[in-house]
Amino acid sequence: MDLISWAFAVAQEELAHTLPHRWAHVQGVESRARQASDLFNGDDRQILISAAILHDVGYSPRLAVTGFHPLDGARHLATLAAPERLCALVAHHSCAYREAELRGLNSELAVWVDEESSLRDALWWADMSTTPDGEPTNVHDRIEEIEKRYGPEDLVTFFIRQAKSELVAAVERTEDRLRRLG
Repeated sequence: MDLISWAFAVAQEELAHTLPHRWAHVQGVESRARQASDLFNGDDRQILISAAILHDVGYSPRLAVTGFHPLDGARHLATLAAPERLCALVAHHSCAYREAELRGLNSELAVWVDEESSLRDALWWADMSTTPDGEPTNVHDRIEEIEKRYGPEDLVTFFIRQAKSELVAAVERTEDRLRRLG
């Protein structure tokens, strides 16, 4: 079984029945990642698509240990002997280090290194340009939707406000790369 098929099976098992709304988002993020995959070659394409499929696996009630889904997801993937790079991309997706700081989990997240690459940016773009229902959107509307969904006093709202400039920059870099690709 190739990496993408494996990732799909893992995510489907953890999310499709218990969190169907989250599963719809994941499938939309996968679709966006496939659009951006032409920016990459070989293994990088598989890693990007697989990370998109698995980025929210930590929301699974069975896997939620810390309540911080990037960390819970990466830890689970590590127990399944997933490639370390895949675990790191899941752990650091969409500026997770900022939320980890707010939750007091930055040392736990630091087990995985944020590669700060164009591939990482493409994963953030895929997540931040997909609605909770799996439909395409833009980064500004996505951030606004997150703020409204969680409410003004929630830690996630505080996090997304802190992360906004980094998220927008990653999305803009990816969109620029996609425009240059044609």
